[in-house]
Amino acid sequence: MKEDYLHYIWKFQKLNPALLKTVDNESVLIKRVGLHNQNAGPDFLESKVFIGDTEWFGSVEIHVKSSDWNKHKHQYDKAYNNVMLHVVFEDDEPVKNQNGELIPTLVLKPLLDNNKFKQYKHFINNGLTIPCQRHLEPIDSFIINNWLERLVLERLERKTTLITKTLEEYKGDWSQTFTHYIMRYFGMKVNGDAMAELSRKTPLIYIQKERNHLPTLEALLFGQAGLINTTVIEDDYFLALRKEYLFLKQKYDLTAMKVVNWKYSKLRPPNFPTIRIAQIAQLFHSTDQLFENIRALSTVTDYQKLLTVSTSDYWNTHYTFGKECKQTKNSVGKIMINNIIINVVSPMSFAYGKSINDERYCNYATELITSLPSESNSIIDNWKTIGLKSKSAMQSQSLIELYSNYCTNKKCLSCAIGVQVLK
Repeated sequence: MKEDYLHYIWKFQKLNPALLKTVDNESVLIKRVGLHNQNAGPDFLESKVFIGDTEWFGSVEIHVKSSDWNKHKHQYDKAYNNVMLHVVFEDDEPVKNQNGELIPTLVLKPLLDNNKFKQYKHFINNGLTIPCQRHLEPIDSFIINNWLERLVLERLERKTTLITKTLEEYKGDWSQTFTHYIMRYFGMKVNGDAMAELSRKTPLIYIQKERNHLPTLEALLFGQAGLINTTVIEDDYFLALRKEYLFLKQKYDLTAMKVVNWKYSKLRPPNFPTIRIAQIAQLFHSTDQLFENIRALSTVTDYQKLLTVSTSDYWNTHYTFGKECKQTKNSVGKIMINNIIINVVSPMSFAYGKSINDERYCNYATELITSLPSESNSIIDNWKTIGLKSKSAMQSQSLIELYSNYCTNKKCLSCAIGVQVLK
């Protein structure tokens, strides 16, 4: 038995009300199942239940076995003192709250249709990455669209949690936090962690002090990345950066990263960390007001212009130090610019709005991604093949959230679409 299946049974009341009795043989009448709690604490909040002749208001906790209550240490947690009904599949021991009060227990095992549970297990174990992909056509489009609208907010809320943790790391400095995520995204999946570490090693205050002179800013960033602290390369540009960095290192008492943190394997040359760092240098050289643009509620067009930067001239003929290549212009591409707005600017605006309790920034976050075209990746292509086409970045973000946090984890009973299919 799975606990999420029991949540489903309780939430949608797939029970015969005439058969509901506690282990002490008291009748149970459910007046309100409560709010399904996805955070810490009891599973259902603000429930309303008659046990015998007594009306109870409080929380409901659900477990496969009643002994899970003690296993999870709920008997020591005051958050569970408001639980007035313990719903379990099997009752293997009585449980008490922190106050030593015995909690009424409702056992579901004799009440459930075992064939339906087998059908559910077969459904989620059908071998498909998206379990319901063969059953989408009959589902009302209103249900699908409404669920996708909820998912984009869920995705922004989840990202807000991550941003808040980073903000704490930077002691409440929003501009430094924004820099962290911009730099991380420039590194993409392969070098994202390394870029985030570079942002930690290079405080924004030093970047802002040196931003007016691009060669000095490049020396600061390449030096902190550990890319000019290795074997000396007989290249005028390299030697100039190295000399400048040695001065900056003493000036700011800096400690550089290790060069082994950077990966080049399987990357196209325009995505090499050298090119990305050169683009970041140009971005900060051109403006020191990146986060201020969020606070000014700038338009998508404003951000697209802001992020449209190229490398300095050296990197038009090099992908690595000292090795000349065919001339090209290493600009940040339009797709990447839009992806930065989707994955950095929008979540940062949402998180900032939440922190200061200003809905304008939260609305701005969703407006940004609604106005941008859909992302194009393997996840979105997969949805398209089974009939769900994404028309905007807002929809593609929803579909990515659905796939990554519901479909792949088989959380069908927590998904509005999955619930409709299983009905």
